[in-house]
Amino acid sequence: MAPPAVSRIGRYLLTVLAGGMLTGTAVAQTHSTSLEAQRAAFKQAYAAASQGGDGWRALAKGLMDYPLYPYLQAASLEHDLQQVDRPSVEAYLRQAPDLIPASDLKRDFLQELARRQDWTDFVAMYQPGLGDALSCDALQAQLAGGAKLDFNRDLAALWAEPALPSACDPVLQAAFDQGLLPPARVWSRIDVALEAGKAGTISGSSKWLPPDEARTAQNLVLALNDPAAALLAAKQWPDNTRSRAAITLALLRLARRQSDQADSTWQQLQGRFHFTPAQRDRVLNALAVFHAADFDSDALARLIALPPSAQTPTSREWRVRMALVAKDWQAVLDAIAAMPSAQQQDDEWQYFRARALDELGRTEEAQRVYASVADQSSYFGFLAADHQNASYALCSTQPATDAGAQQAVLAIPGIRRAFELFAVGMPKQARREWSLALANADAPTIRQAVILANERGWYDRAVFAFNKGDALSYYPLRFPLASQDGLVPQAEQAGIDPSWAYGILRVESAWMSDAQSAADARGLMQLLPSAAAGVARRNGLPWNGGDSLYYPATNIELGTRYLAQMVQRFNGSLWLASAAYNAGAARVSQWVTARGMLPPDLFVATIPYKETREYVARVMYYSVIYDWRLHGKAAPISTRMLPIGQPNGRLDPPDERKRLTCPAPAVATATSSAAAPAAATSSAIAAPARGKSR
Repeated sequence: MAPPAVSRIGRYLLTVLAGGMLTGTAVAQTHSTSLEAQRAAFKQAYAAASQGGDGWRALAKGLMDYPLYPYLQAASLEHDLQQVDRPSVEAYLRQAPDLIPASDLKRDFLQELARRQDWTDFVAMYQPGLGDALSCDALQAQLAGGAKLDFNRDLAALWAEPALPSACDPVLQAAFDQGLLPPARVWSRIDVALEAGKAGTISGSSKWLPPDEARTAQNLVLALNDPAAALLAAKQWPDNTRSRAAITLALLRLARRQSDQADSTWQQLQGRFHFTPAQRDRVLNALAVFHAADFDSDALARLIALPPSAQTPTSREWRVRMALVAKDWQAVLDAIAAMPSAQQQDDEWQYFRARALDELGRTEEAQRVYASVADQSSYFGFLAADHQNASYALCSTQPATDAGAQQAVLAIPGIRRAFELFAVGMPKQARREWSLALANADAPTIRQAVILANERGWYDRAVFAFNKGDALSYYPLRFPLASQDGLVPQAEQAGIDPSWAYGILRVESAWMSDAQSAADARGLMQLLPSAAAGVARRNGLPWNGGDSLYYPATNIELGTRYLAQMVQRFNGSLWLASAAYNAGAARVSQWVTARGMLPPDLFVATIPYKETREYVARVMYYSVIYDWRLHGKAAPISTRMLPIGQPNGRLDPPDERKRLTCPAPAVATATSSAAAPAAATSSAIAAPARGKSR
């Protein structure tokens, strides 16, 4: 989808490419049309080049000076990689030696040469630093030439990796055959792999151990892959260092899944094996924390009874959460007081300290603590402000535009390529060019580049660039409205609050239109193709397959309808629908059945999954910010978090909206994890919570 100001952008970019500023409306319009024609021609030529052969050349006439022309040549060569020869590749590398497609082509061609076992050409083209797979291919070339391996020179760096590509398998076997992998050395690699949870590496390495030691290594593999089976077998294991390590690992992993079974197994094994104090502490901590996550009746007592050496920040947090479940307000205060000072100062625990003081009738103390939290722009800061009927803290600024600095940014070839790649719908490649071009840039240069990107509709650049320090105050850039994508009218048609829909989108994808999760959720609102197809069918909307979810307008149209389904399922509760969007509706329904009597702030704080707790907090915080972006004021967060059973009146205008003001003299920034911008995330982009489904 073209950015809204594409004609103006096209004029400016073409001006830079021509080497000077052009004036005159007619000339600028002509250049804009010319750039649009080049982009259209590039798309056609790139599609042809990706099919291989030279057919793309006829479509690319007139594109020789277009910044993305080298991508056409590389796409054709990449398609024909199994037939292409070394002179053809080297000719391209000479033409575009410093470009990303050239480095990709070189790496891919080296892998092809290794597949062909053409070690002569491989050695002629190879250079170190191209990744573990090619490093091992280079060692295979060395072996093919009759040379011997030297462990320190050739293998030490690779050996320290917890996992290696399959290209390294023959090299490692050759090292063993040459006597370079004695058992002590093999165990050093197993220890590294164990720390990283790489069962495949441990299993593969065990073949180089004597039979009895190999069986011990396989116990570690079993502990990683099937902890319950490992603990059952452990009753017959000898009491030695590696057995104890395997048992400890298995207990930690089983506690996460079945805390009761892990607990009973620990009772059986702790007297038979001489665990170290550190191992005992780790097991006791895991049992206490996961009994708490399962909301067992004795969980709070377990957490209180943990010896100091077994306590961690997580166990201290769960002590507070279990006290909140019980609404034992003195226990809440005691749990917070038991935290180290630095942990106590987190706005979450200060908010719940104020909440407990309030419930205990210590109103004056509570109001003082609420006031300190309310000075922060965060989910808990906004909750605290509602307890004081105060305005919300938000210090919004806008970075100044510097025309001269922007011209300098646009003179960077990599930035020109990045903007063009974004314009022609290749955002992944655009991000790579952006990152390389600005790798060593100073903050002012990055600021101007982000402003230019934002003008072009490339909104995720601000989200990722302005995520710390003073840049957090650039709220208009960090929370764009992107009206061209139609979120507001689509949300209104779906019957949901646009501000909340914006909040979901911002957390889910950070405005990366091509975001894709490990579970295959796609696009701005991170929809699974199967779920999106169902939404389209139920709503009588067109469905053009999973790839259509990468188009913002399509993704938003389907995403808002999916959100409406979640809202309807949870009787109008936006915060419960948010939790369901992250963790799955069935799981949230279970939580409601178990703890639905809790007030919303306590319910969210006691969600078992850390990701979902923080997800709901971010969505509700971002919803307030987007309400402010849309209206200049914001509905109180308390009106978005009504008790279960009380619908939010999804589209009803609130009786009042709050101002968002910057407290003086201190400049407040988003300090809690709930206020931090979504990253994945990659994350989407982050990894899903356990059992996440949508």
